[in-house]
Amino acid sequence: MEDPLFTFGIIADIQYADIDDGYNYVKTRMRHYRNSLSLLQGAMREWASEPVSPQFILQLGDLIDGYNVTHQSSETSLRKVLTEIEKLKIPIHHIWGNHEFYNFSRQQLMESSLNSSRLPGTSTRFFENGGDSLDSFYAYHFSPYPKFRLLLIDSYDFSVIGRDPASDKHVKSLKLLREKNPNEDKNSPKDLAETRFVQFNGGISVSQLGWITEVLEESDKNNEKVMVAGHLPVHPSSTDPVCLTWNYLEVLDLLQSHPCVVAYFAGHDHDGGLLLPGPVRNPPLNL
Repeated sequence: MEDPLFTFGIIADIQYADIDDGYNYVKTRMRHYRNSLSLLQGAMREWASEPVSPQFILQLGDLIDGYNVTHQSSETSLRKVLTEIEKLKIPIHHIWGNHEFYNFSRQQLMESSLNSSRLPGTSTRFFENGGDSLDSFYAYHFSPYPKFRLLLIDSYDFSVIGRDPASDKHVKSLKLLREKNPNEDKNSPKDLAETRFVQFNGGISVSQLGWITEVLEESDKNNEKVMVAGHLPVHPSSTDPVCLTWNYLEVLDLLQSHPCVVAYFAGHDHDGGLLLPGPVRNPPLNL
């Protein structure tokens, strides 16, 4: 059997925190915050043992849990997880999820190790509206092998999470959220006709959609195969509806209109969608 052209690892929703197990927001699932680090270590051992070493790891967001803010341990927990994931000595491509924004501001993330757009070989587009950093989005793409491309998008580009209250995107996102979600608790989907309109989700702005279109048109022209990744799911058959991107129909229509797109990877739904549950969902093994 011939070796593959390239391989890569994927992991999402580690949500590590040095705290006891607890329930999720709606009290329906247990979360095993400390054990998630053990599962990450197991994934690292598995990747290291592969006969063909992964070319990179794709980390789909929510690396540490929002409870770290309460315990003032955001930096400590982040360093603990990054120390493990960086042991492979291969590039790690990070996507930002809602828990990244619970722990850090966008400016802090841009200046941290979670800004993987600075890795060699990436093509970036951060600022729009004349370079206004208040309305920036985090998205980039790279080619791991000739005729293949990975495109990372910012699922919280249009959101109240992580947005400076002075930014245009925060103001417009808050207006939309209030129109779609009359609940006092904007994280609650109770009685909503469209349950995705909760505060822990977000959407893709017109500007980012335009940039994605440019990238995909170029890949169509070059006969590339493109894999797209974001924290939030965009296909209703792949997730609980409460986890969908606000404007998932626009994003899905765009991706499906380009023959170059062959896959979309997302996290956020801890029950696993079409693949595997997030590490924070898995209890310790009783061996």
